[in-house]
Amino acid sequence: MDADGTDNFSDTLVITPLGSGQEVGRSCHYLTFKGKKILLDCGIHPGMSGVDALPFVDFVDCEELDLLLVTHFHLDHCGALPWLLEKTAFRGRCFMTHATKAIYRMSIGDYLKVSKYSGSSDNRILYNEEDLEKSMEKIEVIDFHEQKEVNGIKFWCHVAGHVLGACMFMVEIAGVRILYTGDFSRLEDRHLCAAELPTVSPDVLICESTYGTQIHESRDEREKRFTSIVHEIVARGGRCLIPAFALGRAQELLLILDEYWEAHPELQDIPVYYASSLAKKCMAVYQTFVSGMNSRIQKQIALNNPFVFKHVSNLKSIDHFEDVGPCVVLASPGMLQNGLSRELFENWCTDSKNGCIIAGYCVEGTLAKHILSEPEEIVAMNGQKLAMRLQVAYISFSAHTDYTQTSDFIRALRPPHLVLVHGEMNEMNRLKAAIIRQYEDESDFHIGVYNPRNTESVELHFRGEKTAKVHASNSFCI
Repeated sequence: MDADGTDNFSDTLVITPLGSGQEVGRSCHYLTFKGKKILLDCGIHPGMSGVDALPFVDFVDCEELDLLLVTHFHLDHCGALPWLLEKTAFRGRCFMTHATKAIYRMSIGDYLKVSKYSGSSDNRILYNEEDLEKSMEKIEVIDFHEQKEVNGIKFWCHVAGHVLGACMFMVEIAGVRILYTGDFSRLEDRHLCAAELPTVSPDVLICESTYGTQIHESRDEREKRFTSIVHEIVARGGRCLIPAFALGRAQELLLILDEYWEAHPELQDIPVYYASSLAKKCMAVYQTFVSGMNSRIQKQIALNNPFVFKHVSNLKSIDHFEDVGPCVVLASPGMLQNGLSRELFENWCTDSKNGCIIAGYCVEGTLAKHILSEPEEIVAMNGQKLAMRLQVAYISFSAHTDYTQTSDFIRALRPPHLVLVHGEMNEMNRLKAAIIRQYEDESDFHIGVYNPRNTESVELHFRGEKTAKVHASNSFCI
């Protein structure tokens, strides 16, 4: 059956990844059921450029889409949105949370600036600032737990953790419920709540599988290792580069660094920079949407704003930077593809005193992923070969579920069907095998597990109206 489905199979739910099927990047999933047509997310691939970075949207008729739901502001989930809304025949409705819409505008705007700064040719740039502004007019907002209905499609959203404003969408058509996790984390961090457990079980769970069967180290261990490596680098007179996207993990890392610098007076002459033209805008957004953060931050902000950092200075561009000694610079983008983080990396990579801490998930095809294999040299943006002598460390603050969180989430919801997305093929296969093993001896419950490639459809048959199982709510935000 083709990806677009047909009315002849109206009792068949068809789920087709148009991106992030056995890969990480360009998340976009096409659902058809009972004549309804939905897209979940519409991102770009960070390791590609131009039309190659787009999801395989040419497999669907955009004009026939009823609904587009966007889970969060990361480019691999929303980066193709201005293109879809302004460059295709899409006439449906588009929803995201209030915080996601506010940060989407900034995130895409920064992406466009970086693309120009890095010398991308006009024919590789998918859209411009005018398209971004026009797309804002077409995006509607939804509150957490608010139920909406479009053309007979009911949907609502739950807190997903991961980044500010991130949500999981529950979609219901003719009594059949599909839960799409987007990117989610079941652990509270320094500023965000953990993902909620929906009160209603879905018939189908579309779940990220980024870390497969890996188990994350504890937050305390991770923070201790992070601050220890930063301290070592600057103590030997080195520059410490931390590539991170301007919004999201950056705020988590800055909270950690500011606290560590406060506790170590001997470091306070060594500058810590937040290198982003978005710095002030980011913090304004974080103050506006403080209700979307955990109780600790909400209590703290009533006394003093934790996002007004005592030991961190903003750095708008490299033109304002005096590179004269040891320092810590948190710069975007997070995968070193271009922009300020790439420029600083190329300046510093030949000196063994310096260090680079990769603090998030790295997609195949990016420089950040490449340097984790410890190459002897890298190719600079200008084509020159540079010796790789700086220290590279990987400490993931990427707020995705690990195997324990994912398997506990699945066990709590007990969906009859599980579709794995957003994971490299090997990680996804390991997770699929582990989930199947976990339930193979249970006589009262069977789970079908699928991990389709891009444009490969999963077909699930439902007949008549369904009644869903309801269980106790559990938010994990304390």
